[in-house]
Amino acid sequence: MPELLSIDQAEAMSTEQIHDLYRRYVSRSQVSLIGSFGFGRDLVDHAEGAWIHLRDGRRILDFTGGVGVLNHGHNHPRILAARRRFQERRRMEVHKNYLSPYVAALSHNLARLLPGDLTISYFPNSGAEAVEGALKLAYKYHRGRRGTVLHTDIAFHGKLLGAGSLTASPEVHFPYPGIPGTDTFAYDDLDSFRLALERHVSAAGACDVYAVVLEPFSASSLRECSSHFLREVRRICTERDIVLVFDEVYTGWGKTGALFHFMHHPGLVPDVVTTSKSFGGGKASISGYIAREPIARAAYDNLADATLHSTTYYGFGEETATAMEAVAVAVEEDFPGRAVELGERLDTGLSQVAARHPKLVRRVQGRGALHGVFLTPGPRIPAGLREKLPTTAARDPQAVSKLLTAAVIAALYRDHGILTFFGSNRLIALIVSPPLVARADEADLFVNALDEVLDQGAARLLAGLVREKAVG
Repeated sequence: MPELLSIDQAEAMSTEQIHDLYRRYVSRSQVSLIGSFGFGRDLVDHAEGAWIHLRDGRRILDFTGGVGVLNHGHNHPRILAARRRFQERRRMEVHKNYLSPYVAALSHNLARLLPGDLTISYFPNSGAEAVEGALKLAYKYHRGRRGTVLHTDIAFHGKLLGAGSLTASPEVHFPYPGIPGTDTFAYDDLDSFRLALERHVSAAGACDVYAVVLEPFSASSLRECSSHFLREVRRICTERDIVLVFDEVYTGWGKTGALFHFMHHPGLVPDVVTTSKSFGGGKASISGYIAREPIARAAYDNLADATLHSTTYYGFGEETATAMEAVAVAVEEDFPGRAVELGERLDTGLSQVAARHPKLVRRVQGRGALHGVFLTPGPRIPAGLREKLPTTAARDPQAVSKLLTAAVIAALYRDHGILTFFGSNRLIALIVSPPLVARADEADLFVNALDEVLDQGAARLLAGLVREKAVG
């Protein structure tokens, strides 16, 4: 019988042992990419709220918000209690021959919270699955008679083959095969949208577009669509019978100051909205798409097609129960209101930091608890750092922006115990995405630390990154 590692043994491993196993069984490149930064060499003991506690006793303020997953922070007590209750009562997870009370109740709750007739829900595991499920729904709604889907030029909808073919971020840089019939339009540009649509309307007036998929707020680029743009797209989609899908995987559950970002615009209702990330309360891997009743029923609500779209872990019991509690927490603890308060604090603080560092900060933008700091690329890459870069990275036109932002991230972690990350869409930004349980003083702590880091100037920051990578 092979020797297997136990959970206790895994939790007792050293950094060197973890790096070794990653190199052998996961990815050598991940160790090179992450392991050369301070956080790649540290080990976590536990986490709570907005804080990560390391094995060596240090505390780290987590301002990544789990890249959208941790609106509730780490280990929210109500989320933990809901999962314990499910386990202690030995509730059944999922079974194809029984209907789930958790799926029924979660669907009901979403229908009560969302506007219009967004009432029919489906619960797979990941955001990309939710996007692909919404796309399949739209295609089936049109019975396969239309063949084109439109998306924006800065879209980020996931990295699976289907969702990846709708993603226009440089992060997905390999030419994987994708679904046929995709076309792009410029983000928040009505003229570009109309031109893209015209490319797929015949001389006789027949429209070949079955879906438009877009992010009302682009979390990867910190841009948002205007109300006029969204309402006009909605009007045109209604006129042409095109299924309008809003991807709110990142921005759902209060992140920008509304329960879903599109709800900043009263009366605006998409045909489908997708959600994931913080939908699981930071503990459950669950996503969902919620569709308008006429669309969902026309596509699947008949005996022949009732199971045409399904997954193994659809509506997994503990995950849907967790999502019920996560939704309840977001509503009862007023996550949208918390995001507004954090946003006001961050707007003021980051604007002051930008004013004090005009040579380093190009601009700051965002909404609620989701902001970006765009740094000004200036100096050349230090020779010591250039030598450590792969050839492709050294040729990257955004290499200086990435390295300067990485240097700020490294300094924030090394000198102030604050964890951040950068977005890798068309423009590089330091992402400021605190969990919605973060306090005002924690936002101030981040802003003051960023101010001190930028005081070092670009040259010293890059030199510090060289030293850190040399240690790694």
